[in-house]
Amino acid sequence: MTDSSAAVIAREAEAAANEAARDARAEVIARSGNAPAADEAPTRRDRKLAEESKNKDGWLKFVADIWITNLNSVEFGVYKHARNRAKSRQFTKDMDVFGEIIENGERTGLLAYRKDLWKDKQGTDKRLVVKLFSENLNWRATMDLMLARSLAQTFGARGLPVTTYSINTTDDNYVIYLERSANKWPLLPEYFSFFLIDDSGNPDFYVLRRDVINLGGDYTLYDQKGEIVGYLDGHVLTLGGYWTCHVKQGVADRRLMTVMKMLVSMILFNGGCRRHMKQLYRDVKSGRLEATIERQENDLYMNPRRVR
Repeated sequence: MTDSSAAVIAREAEAAANEAARDARAEVIARSGNAPAADEAPTRRDRKLAEESKNKDGWLKFVADIWITNLNSVEFGVYKHARNRAKSRQFTKDMDVFGEIIENGERTGLLAYRKDLWKDKQGTDKRLVVKLFSENLNWRATMDLMLARSLAQTFGARGLPVTTYSINTTDDNYVIYLERSANKWPLLPEYFSFFLIDDSGNPDFYVLRRDVINLGGDYTLYDQKGEIVGYLDGHVLTLGGYWTCHVKQGVADRRLMTVMKMLVSMILFNGGCRRHMKQLYRDVKSGRLEATIERQENDLYMNPRRVR
């Protein structure tokens, strides 16, 4: 190793240590109560972004920009991935950041998935796990492809791939289940549905419908009254993927906005998940594969009233 390369590595290591120290100091101050934690209470910057993101017609907006390479400021560098893991326990060793959430020109979130689980595994060991982090890599939400439930629904639909996802967020005490409808005819739009439980304990139902004319991955969000409350506008001329999301101001609470950001990930992996479920259905039905469930998914099926 030459002196110049050693000096470069030393400078990068020092910069990484300084950045990690700043993040750790901010977290300690937040826990001490001397300042509000950025992920627990709205800061002045959060309120400013919320105000600026309001359009004149009463819609909130964010942009999801999907990258095609790992040559980005989040992961590129000798110590980047190790430092990202140190910032959050949710950022696992196989985590791969693939996109960012932008609000009013500022990065407010990062999208990542467990690459080894999705790219390198086979059969029921292959699962999709996508996570949303803040710009400082604080965990915001996780979306899991529920293999057992998806397989059960696919068997019920006689082979039509029906996918089910669970979404856990920092803003909700409830698990949110997003399901693809089995009422799907060829060449007609697909539907997804989910519900959010409000502060009174009552559910609010939503339906995500793929647009008939769909070139860049366009979807429309409807409430339980059939009124349009949001839409995802996919751009055609992009390398990785680019979506602009609008949600009506009256219903755009923090939970729904988090779910909408996870829906971009679902759309991105939608085709691969459908093909995966169809292959699993064929293999399990023919006896070529014995279905198993990983511990993480098993925990999501646990009975909360079981005797412990």
